[in-house]
Amino acid sequence: MQKETHIYGIRAIIEAIESESTIDKVFLQKGLKGDLYRELESLIRKNGINSSYVPIEKLNRLTKNNHQGAVANISPITFYSIEELLEKTEKKETPALFLLLDQLSDVRNFGAIIRTAECTGVDGIIIQKKGAAPVTADTIKTSAGAAFKVPIAKVDHIKDAVFYLQASGIKVVSATEKTDNTIYDVNFKDSIAIIMGAEDRGISPSILKASNYTAKLPLLGEIESLNVSVACAVFLYEAVRQRR
Repeated sequence: MQKETHIYGIRAIIEAIESESTIDKVFLQKGLKGDLYRELESLIRKNGINSSYVPIEKLNRLTKNNHQGAVANISPITFYSIEELLEKTEKKETPALFLLLDQLSDVRNFGAIIRTAECTGVDGIIIQKKGAAPVTADTIKTSAGAAFKVPIAKVDHIKDAVFYLQASGIKVVSATEKTDNTIYDVNFKDSIAIIMGAEDRGISPSILKASNYTAKLPLLGEIESLNVSVACAVFLYEAVRQRR
């Protein structure tokens, strides 16, 4: 299994960005100042790289080296564009099946979802550049290596991906409790993309509005929701069941 790689030091990260290395996320020390630090911040914004401001203790845990207030994760996988994902499905005789993750942030949930996606024949996973869970060593481990098998694309905004998929003839169904429809009311036999939302707040209202369908899981107990990776598995296997 390929291990997660860290780059530390402001200048080193700037050079990695300029050389177009696949940087998954940059951790920046809160309150740091200086021209070089501002240059790094500018590059991060310009390239749409996922980043967060953290206490120095977090950076110290990530690396024991002199990080100078910045540590970057180099992704162990290569990301695709959404256009490349669709190109891969054009020659298939079976309907396409895509998975979109709207601001999912937990790396282990992400890994579990990737594993299920591989087992259910998902053609590709689409995540947002900013705010999404990074692909770390924990993600790879939880996915049981499936992260190397399922194509993953990064987009600027999930909503834009929704419109692009719809323009390509792919219907979009959002998993949400804010609907009267269950997954058994949705036709998964056609080319379709399933959207799963963040662990704490679900799918963004604007994305729900843009979706072709919304669907929920029937919950018969007192607990009002399932873990997102479990819910995703149920949705995907309903698609498998209908397509058999």
